[in-house]
Amino acid sequence: MNCKINRNAAKVLKQMLESEGTEGKMVRVYVTLEHGDHAHYDVKLDTPTVHDEIVKTDKGIDVLLDKREPFLDGVWIKYFYVPQEGFDITNSSKIHHHH
Repeated sequence: MNCKINRNAAKVLKQMLESEGTEGKMVRVYVTLEHGDHAHYDVKLDTPTVHDEIVKTDKGIDVLLDKREPFLDGVWIKYFYVPQEGFDITNSSKIHHHH
């Protein structure tokens, strides 16, 4: 499975991972809603399960992706400060995107 992260997202995710009470947690991207040819995604801190693949990124952050969910392969985690601050998670290999 593949996952990319932009610089802004890496900075924010590292801050999340370094915050209080996150020992042993990793970044997880998950599908919040799936309909037809596309899905909506979100990100949270979580612990690995037997169904996860730990994907290493070029930003030094490992990401948990559930191997049973095809919409997760190829996700790109971006973080923008304008026009509105927040994550934008897309998967161009799966046609559509969303957060």
